[in-house]
Amino acid sequence: MSVITDSPEQSAEKLLTLVRRLGGELNIRPARLQAFHLDSRFDRELGLDSLTRMELLTRVEAGFGVRLAEAVYANVETPRDLLRAVLAAHNSAAEQVTAISQLQLQHLQTAPDGAQTLLEVLDWHAARHPDRPHIQSYQDEGEGEIITYGQLQSRSAAVAAGLQQCGLQPRQAVAIMLPSGGEYFYAFFGALLAGGIPVPIYPPTRSAHLEDHLLRHSAILDNCQAAVLVTVAEALPLARRLKPQVQSLHTLTTVEQLTQSQAGLVRQTVVAGDLAFLQYTSGSTGTPKGVMLSHANLLANVRAMGVATAADSSDVFVSWLPLYHDMGLIGAWLGSLYHGMLLVNFSSLGFLARPSRWLWAIHRYRGTLTAAPNFAYELCLKRLKEESLQGLDLSSLRLMFNGAEPVNPATLERFCDYFGRFGLERKAMTPVYGLAENSVGLTFPPLQRGPLFDCVERETLAAQGRAVPCADGAGAIRFPSCGVVLPRHDIRIVDGAGRELPEREQGQLEFRGPSATAGYYRNPERSRELFHDRWVKSGDLAYVAGGEVYLTGRVKDVIIHAGRNIYPHELESAVGRLNGVREGCVAVFGCADAVSGTEKLVVMAESREMDEAGREALCTQVNEIAADLVGMPPDAVVLVPPHTVLKTSSGKIRRSACRELYEGGLAPNGPHSAKTRLLRLKLAAGLPHLRRWLRETAALGYAAYAWTVLLSVSTLVWSVIALCPVFAWRWPIFRGGAWLLTRLTGTPVFRHGLNHLPPLDKPCIYVCNHTGYLDGLALACTIAQPLLFVAKIELAGQFIAGTFLRRMRAEFVERFDYQQGTGDAQRLALAARQGRSLLYFPEGRFTHRAGLLPFRMGAFLAAAQSHLPVLPLALRGSRDMLRNETWFPRRGAFTVTVGEPLDPLVLREQEGLADDWSVALRLRDLARAQMLRHCGEPDLGQEG
Repeated sequence: MSVITDSPEQSAEKLLTLVRRLGGELNIRPARLQAFHLDSRFDRELGLDSLTRMELLTRVEAGFGVRLAEAVYANVETPRDLLRAVLAAHNSAAEQVTAISQLQLQHLQTAPDGAQTLLEVLDWHAARHPDRPHIQSYQDEGEGEIITYGQLQSRSAAVAAGLQQCGLQPRQAVAIMLPSGGEYFYAFFGALLAGGIPVPIYPPTRSAHLEDHLLRHSAILDNCQAAVLVTVAEALPLARRLKPQVQSLHTLTTVEQLTQSQAGLVRQTVVAGDLAFLQYTSGSTGTPKGVMLSHANLLANVRAMGVATAADSSDVFVSWLPLYHDMGLIGAWLGSLYHGMLLVNFSSLGFLARPSRWLWAIHRYRGTLTAAPNFAYELCLKRLKEESLQGLDLSSLRLMFNGAEPVNPATLERFCDYFGRFGLERKAMTPVYGLAENSVGLTFPPLQRGPLFDCVERETLAAQGRAVPCADGAGAIRFPSCGVVLPRHDIRIVDGAGRELPEREQGQLEFRGPSATAGYYRNPERSRELFHDRWVKSGDLAYVAGGEVYLTGRVKDVIIHAGRNIYPHELESAVGRLNGVREGCVAVFGCADAVSGTEKLVVMAESREMDEAGREALCTQVNEIAADLVGMPPDAVVLVPPHTVLKTSSGKIRRSACRELYEGGLAPNGPHSAKTRLLRLKLAAGLPHLRRWLRETAALGYAAYAWTVLLSVSTLVWSVIALCPVFAWRWPIFRGGAWLLTRLTGTPVFRHGLNHLPPLDKPCIYVCNHTGYLDGLALACTIAQPLLFVAKIELAGQFIAGTFLRRMRAEFVERFDYQQGTGDAQRLALAARQGRSLLYFPEGRFTHRAGLLPFRMGAFLAAAQSHLPVLPLALRGSRDMLRNETWFPRRGAFTVTVGEPLDPLVLREQEGLADDWSVALRLRDLARAQMLRHCGEPDLGQEG
């Protein structure tokens, strides 16, 4: 029953006033707003995107004191539609359910670590605990549907049998165009059980656009050669129009129809390398890019993220993320499936309609994990009032991930500050980075640290690509750390020529690892472009500091709006074909929007149209085209004079330069200021290219010079040591050569804690982190006391390295033969007892990836048995100057920090340690703690 007391005419005028007020805030021209009437369309006439539409409906609810049905958020097209919904709505004073759910799950002692496919993961859980709740559908009132592991398996099997009866053959694609819910889960695993390849597709949100939505996705369906489309019943009559465009498509069906099959399921053989699903990243425009992800890829990613987050079956993941998106599908659902945790799930529309639903779901089910793009956090801050959150408790949250689009530091801080009063701990907020080409996750911050921000000089980063730390202020820009790379994965930052850059230099981020895709499905050209040697190009700009990744921008032209990827090329082409727009002179780009917390979609088009009505009509046409192609109107349509849209010399649109022009205040009505700024930008356009050329030329010149010096000096030093008859002279000769090399190459050596070095006649066990080929040079410049290197046995057989090490009386050890290794340890302990100082790299190896690896025990057992002190050394700089797997040296500096000596006898007495092994373990832990304090790299101690 309606609670509106105004007449329909008064309600209509009140509604239009609300619409026009919002339009005024969006800088829509007054004439356009006045022409807006009850039957005008929100998307085409006003250009309201999904987030702005939600803001309008929130204001309507507040203004009329009603609570609109969730379907209204999806289906209203005009003010008249909205007015009908308002007049039929109920009072908004619905009481929020605050009671804690009684659903509790028993902790699982094991996980399906031996599973090689997603099907084996489901089989593992269904066999051991078929009645264990896996998915809880969230409802505002009462308990929603619960899906157990047994139900997921049995109902998916029924879908699979129906698919096989429809004629689905092994390795054929099954497109799934369904909203979040039970049917989606059954369709996904049903496709896998039938031997098919699931292909998640963005489902229609508005019934009025159902046909257009289906046709927009025909390119994806054709690219994946979909044999079956599983969708909602309302779409079936319209979906039949797809068949002429998608030759492979022979069946359009629903989950309900599939489960009515009486046929039995024939399980197909599925192995780790088979495709688990195709993740399309290019939406509905351009050439579709279906990321190929195998079962091995997905399980590697889920397991690595589990290690990074310490996830287990006691966790509860609360998610509204769409299941066609990798963050919702893999991060939320498949991660929960693998670890045996409860997934509390509801639709993204449910969140957009009422953001408080997300937080109350966390409260009711004591959620420990959740995730969302940055815009969702901004939406909560903007729309949620304190009175609607009374009784809310977020203290159960361990980790609250922020990813899928650029992370705004201001949003993070405001969210932590505001919701801290509701129990949210700052350390739970976790910015992360990932992409579909690596399944989903790539970098995660250390657990329970909270967000870390790096403040750097804005101008230096923009002009030189160097991230120079500075104090926060007008000339600074802040970036959030997205953490360290996942276990068994690796990243690097490269320049435009593909050469690796050192820390704090901005470049293109590339990655590799077991989660990485093999390429794009049936798209060899794009697949070739994706790879650089054995590395995958992310298309993102970043720098690394302290082993952690800081994203700064994108190389690729993708726009991320409300967590959804939009590609500009086809929209530019379509707008360019409009009468009144200069073809080939359209730029589509994204720019940061501090208000919404996501990116704005901007269309800049050249036009000679001067008539105000004609310009309004052009803007409306652009809105219509954008709504058709990308599913939403742009946030801004900017019509500019000819020769304003910037291009390269070859005629390509320079979108980033156009964005700078737009953000700098280009105004269609200010031709002189626009032309002045345009001229300045064109004159400055060559400066970045000139700077880049100078940097790359200087880097090449330095590399050539450094190799010349290195080969000359090292050959001389090697020859002298090889021929030197007196052992006591060899270490000073090596030190002299090291100092000469650092001087000639302009490499400073910063040494700290030299007061901790022992007298020359006092032996000790030196332990140092191993970062690169040049570690020995830095240590020789620091330690005057002659050392015996402890080296792996493989080096003994090499002519150059082996000869040098033998002349330096190095001790060679076996790393893999246990019996031989035990004998080596006893021999080294004896050498230490005889008063010889030993130098160990306890990690036993170095890798391309920055970080302190797990320690081997040899050095610490030798110290415990010989009673010699352990002296930790922390080395920085060597890794960046000459990375593993590359022979391109870069200018840099060594920093060696000498830690405090650790006396095994004192430890044994103070801590009551009974045996040598206990002493060695304690020495290891204390030495590692000192190294981590000073080495400037993350702790990889869990990655043995």
